[in-house]
Amino acid sequence: MTEPSTVRRVPGALRPLRVLDAYCCIGGATAGYQRLGWHVTGIDLQAQPDYCGDVFHQGDAIEFIRAHGHEYDFIHASPPCQGEGAPTKGTNRARNAAVGRTYPRLIAPTRAALEATGRPYVIENVAGSEVRKDLRLCGEMFGLGVLMHRYFELGRWTAPQPAHPAHRGRVRGWRHGEYHEGPYVAAYGKGGGKATTEEIRTAKGIDWSTDHFRLREALPPAYTEWIGRAHLAPALEVAA
Repeated sequence: MTEPSTVRRVPGALRPLRVLDAYCCIGGATAGYQRLGWHVTGIDLQAQPDYCGDVFHQGDAIEFIRAHGHEYDFIHASPPCQGEGAPTKGTNRARNAAVGRTYPRLIAPTRAALEATGRPYVIENVAGSEVRKDLRLCGEMFGLGVLMHRYFELGRWTAPQPAHPAHRGRVRGWRHGEYHEGPYVAAYGKGGGKATTEEIRTAKGIDWSTDHFRLREALPPAYTEWIGRAHLAPALEVAA
């Protein structure tokens, strides 16, 4: 007599999640969530022919969140950081004003749109930005060839701050007229020893694009894979 097979039910919280990646660019954040088996939709104002996600929409991210954010299980948002960093607010402020250069400040309206969905979310941005500094992640945490410190505001969920290991050396390149060797590359700008396209691909763990500018903008997938696992952790503990 053949014994009936045992069926283990998977808790709803552990099913593949439907994720929205707002301001997705080529999908650095998207790829990290996909590593968990999640279905990811990207929304970006610009066309993104190299986007790696499951579905892509071109349009305004805030408007899309307002209209469709409630349809997703989890939302990631990386508003443009050009207007948020310390150089724009400090050393480059007068220069930008002189030429009439301005940058959108999208964190507050993005947060408002995310809150209205009632869904758990994360907002990622740079030091000096208006995101709440619930988490800080660094490439050294994942053995990457970039440091790229980024801050994450967690909405409707929490996670403990992981340990920040000591850096193994300097970022390679010129700084204040002196050239330095080091285990990390500068994945921004060009010249002065900054990373080539292939170096950025290797350092960030991104192998699907050769667009130098968008590679510079992209978040390393390891960051969002960690974020996704941290979001799942309470459900995994209950299911164990």
